[in-house]
Amino acid sequence: VATVLDRCGTDARVLDAGSARYSSVLPWLRLYGLTDLVGNNLEFGDDVRRDGVVFRYGDITATDFPDGRFDAVTCMSVVEHGVPLEPFLAESARILRPGGVLVVSTDYDQDPPDTTGITMYGQPVHIFSPDELRDLVAVAATHGLDLLGELALAHDERPVHWERTGLDYTFVRLSFIRR
Repeated sequence: VATVLDRCGTDARVLDAGSARYSSVLPWLRLYGLTDLVGNNLEFGDDVRRDGVVFRYGDITATDFPDGRFDAVTCMSVVEHGVPLEPFLAESARILRPGGVLVVSTDYDQDPPDTTGITMYGQPVHIFSPDELRDLVAVAATHGLDLLGELALAHDERPVHWERTGLDYTFVRLSFIRR
């Protein structure tokens, strides 16, 4: 939320890609006065407006939004659920205005646990490795999305324990600016 507010201001147009209706990102932005807030997800049906946020059906790798429609795109804890990264990054770059911000969070570990055979939400569980995140940053750059800050991947703790899978790991948040 702070990255969006700091970079785009309170009149920002924001898409939460792969949004869930229980997600806190868009309602938090609404509390700061933002009014053009959209969440899309393949699980949504007809458009629903709730607390100033429009939730609508949509594929985050191929939206129907016009070029440069958004000042910011957020995608919180979604890409690890089988999202094809290259199409997602290309689409995010297309719908962001130059200078717009993409904020992505995902499951991560510097030494990821074996997730072979573990599925959740109909997809194999995936925890990104350092090399996969470096690749994601490189692919983003080919689409005009430059990483803000340094890619710091070392960590001492694994604060996430997913009880249903028995997995321990951490997560990472990456912020990009659209050239």
